[in-house]
Amino acid sequence: MNYKMTTYILGKMFGVEAVVLLLPAFVSLLYRESNGYTFLLTSGILLVIYIVLGRKKPENTTIYSKDGLVIVAAAWVLWSLFGALPFYISGCIPNYVDAFFETVSGFTATGSTVITDISKVSKGMNFWRCLTLWIGGMGVLIFVMVVTSVHEKNSMHLMRAEGPGPELSKLVPKARTTAKILYGMYFALTIIQVIFLLIGGMDLYDSITHAFSTAGTGGFNNRSNSIAYYNSAYLEGVIAIFMILFGINFNLYYFLLFKKAKQVWKDEEVRIYLAVIVISTILITINIFHIYDDLFLSFRYSIFQVASMITTTGFSSTNYDIWPEFSKYILLIVGIIGSCAGSTGGGIKVARFLILLKSIKKEIGKMIHPKSVRIIKINGKKVYEETIQGVYMFIIAYVFILTISVVIISLDNLDFATSFSAVLSAMNNAGLGISKVGPTGSFSQFSILSKIVLCLDMLIGRLEIFPFLMLLSPTLWRKKF
Repeated sequence: MNYKMTTYILGKMFGVEAVVLLLPAFVSLLYRESNGYTFLLTSGILLVIYIVLGRKKPENTTIYSKDGLVIVAAAWVLWSLFGALPFYISGCIPNYVDAFFETVSGFTATGSTVITDISKVSKGMNFWRCLTLWIGGMGVLIFVMVVTSVHEKNSMHLMRAEGPGPELSKLVPKARTTAKILYGMYFALTIIQVIFLLIGGMDLYDSITHAFSTAGTGGFNNRSNSIAYYNSAYLEGVIAIFMILFGINFNLYYFLLFKKAKQVWKDEEVRIYLAVIVISTILITINIFHIYDDLFLSFRYSIFQVASMITTTGFSSTNYDIWPEFSKYILLIVGIIGSCAGSTGGGIKVARFLILLKSIKKEIGKMIHPKSVRIIKINGKKVYEETIQGVYMFIIAYVFILTISVVIISLDNLDFATSFSAVLSAMNNAGLGISKVGPTGSFSQFSILSKIVLCLDMLIGRLEIFPFLMLLSPTLWRKKF
């Protein structure tokens, strides 16, 4: 393992975070808030670390796939550890573990919070919360690749380690150029949403922070009752549409730019993704109609909440905890399925479920016709056995970690719905669950141990399990490769 190059890249990341922290510092200054100095102090600490570690490039700049996994996992943990300092130093979140939880929730684009009264949080602190979602949505390492000069031969290892989904491909030959294209589209969609929110009557600050949260599919905002505060069908519609858009593979937007719309619609994953949204919305609309006695209102709440859950954003436009159990379980299921690979959304990903379904169909076919040779294809292309095996391992690891985490969380003696949905929310980076972690609740009630477990679950879920587990493996630090 190339420790010097690993340290160098992590040092550069500290430098980038130091610069990023100047943005919430500026917001605090703009609103004349006294706690802006905490961002400057943290930025100064990170700048010193960058000067020590990230200025001199080592002679051997080669890193391999395993190095990439370690760098990605370590980067997310370290960014969160330092990103928590402004919350802790300012007293906004007086317990450091709680501050770390909030920051991990931001960078992993989960959106779970330990803050019970968000209206008391300053503009600068809330801006930092939402900015962490925006950066983490596309990926911390990909963000750093865009704004710094990580050597090209290292770039793809970092992108593959951080990219969401069973596979990651380059749009163009150079990985760093691919990262720039992805972030360019990401930034453009964010700006477009800000404009639409401004048209709907939101002020500039709220428009920017809500666009950050939507783009990162995290759901942080500065209102205690989330989007329900505005009680606006227009704003809910805009946010729902953009949540769905950010849940689609960004590679498809690249094809749209080159007028390849037919290729986009032929994509099996996006068609299933949209079908799940439509079917779930119809079922919930029918199921909750008796509560509102208004078809449009039932549909409005249904489509928004389905979009929020399948993209794992975590916004709420109503208290869905009063809905029938059938509707709540549909929301949990679509949250597990998640959005498309290569999007900013969380969950297991539609692509993995598509591979699983086709694998089941293949096995049934082999049982009926034992001598037949069947190949799993997606979008007309063969899915290699290595990818299929990776999906199986992912699901097994997912279920195992979920089970262990729920058992540990149960020590807090909360009801099963709360404990189970809290872990599901963390692993799927969804932000919201049901019962006490529903739209009107928070994660403040959990013990320190449970919050640490949930932080690990959020990181494991965002990094697609294996990069983070690899960081915890003792073998990694003993073995030379």
